[in-house]
Amino acid sequence: MAATGHPHGATQRDHPVAPTKPIEAFLVPAGRDALTAAFSGRSFAPPWRGSTAVDPAAAEALIETAFATPRDTPAVVYIHVPYCQNHCLFCGFFQNVWRPQVADAFVDDVVAEIAARAATPLVASAPIAAVYIGGGTPTALPADALARLIGALRRHLPLAPDCEITLEGRTYDFGLDKAEAAIAAGANRISLGVQSFDTALRRRLGRKCSGEEVSAFLAALIGLGRARVVCDLIYGLPGQTAEVWARDIETVAATGIDGVTLYALNVWRGGPMAQAIDTGKLPPAGSLAAQARAYADSVARLTRHGWRQVAQSHLVRSGRERNVYNGGVKRGLPCLPFGPGAGGQAHGLRWRNVIEIARRRAMQAEGRAAIEGVSRTPPRFAAQAAVTAGLEAGALDLAAVEALAPGFRAAAAPLIENWHAAGLVTVAGSRLATTTAGAFWITNLTGGLYAALDRTAPTQESPA
Repeated sequence: MAATGHPHGATQRDHPVAPTKPIEAFLVPAGRDALTAAFSGRSFAPPWRGSTAVDPAAAEALIETAFATPRDTPAVVYIHVPYCQNHCLFCGFFQNVWRPQVADAFVDDVVAEIAARAATPLVASAPIAAVYIGGGTPTALPADALARLIGALRRHLPLAPDCEITLEGRTYDFGLDKAEAAIAAGANRISLGVQSFDTALRRRLGRKCSGEEVSAFLAALIGLGRARVVCDLIYGLPGQTAEVWARDIETVAATGIDGVTLYALNVWRGGPMAQAIDTGKLPPAGSLAAQARAYADSVARLTRHGWRQVAQSHLVRSGRERNVYNGGVKRGLPCLPFGPGAGGQAHGLRWRNVIEIARRRAMQAEGRAAIEGVSRTPPRFAAQAAVTAGLEAGALDLAAVEALAPGFRAAAAPLIENWHAAGLVTVAGSRLATTTAGAFWITNLTGGLYAALDRTAPTQESPA
């Protein structure tokens, strides 16, 4: 997988959502260093926190009703390609080993799914602002299959004139022929999972290309001049020193790339990296304090190079890079899912497509919707999405959240006062902005403001 996590990827069901905590759990004790020790650990608080499961017997009818209901907002589309050439140690999303002979049947399946849903009111009623083709490793697909998939998106879906179409991938087995085919078909943004340019570190992670090969391929992609190019880097990796991380940041700054996403390492319980660390095959992952210092250093370095921070983890070099899909997901826009394992949301419902290929095909053959995990988004979904999107962008409009959840500002006041004193946020009128330390602890701030929302009366319907 190119990224370390994805809000509508195949394993949304597996990401551990922290149990609900009271506001007091999010107060920073006096004397703590804001950057490295504000909290004892991270929380995970997605906008769909508080969703309730739907009776499986009623699930298919509810989803069909959702597709039969128009939307009045833009949407995003997520396409999931659940195949990888190998299982990288850091990844908790591996599902199927890639085999070239599956390409045509896979694309046939997804194209048929897109065509079947294209005329439904949910899909056809308003523009689609962004498409994200993720995985897995979409660039494992051959050039003609990629072109056919992207062409079907453009042919069947109501894409906005400036629709962002992202192809996620990795350097290994990509090649300019695939990139050119994808771009010619309509892709206008390529996101590569680099993780690190350090060859020794890459080898330990199971990455096949050297750092030099990755840099050369990035330069070639950028040289095409026909698509925005972004990449991911991970901090906190086993054996990644501060010097190695600093070199990675300086390398990415020198590439001419349009943007970079900086991810903190998640060591998935029971995953291959956790096992390698436990058995001594890898050194320990970076501590929270080390991760915090790496995050702050990277933001400072890129800012000195003239880059601009547009989201907690995303910095851009050029105005061409808009990061539309990720921003839309954070705001709670409807997400239309296609492909095995893709997750979606609309009209107050969340669901995922069945990821097991054989089971998906059997359900389709029976005329059933190959979906599972259907849930209703919480009554406070709109307010929670506003909190998430605002903090993610670095500035939250407290008055806007108050309008969605009356009583929020009063409930959140003790937290905000505490965080301001601790150096995590600044406040000017109704604008709450995160400092670099606050941005590092964004999931904890999000969880705290969700706890404040829990003290308000849910008054609005979910807009998803």
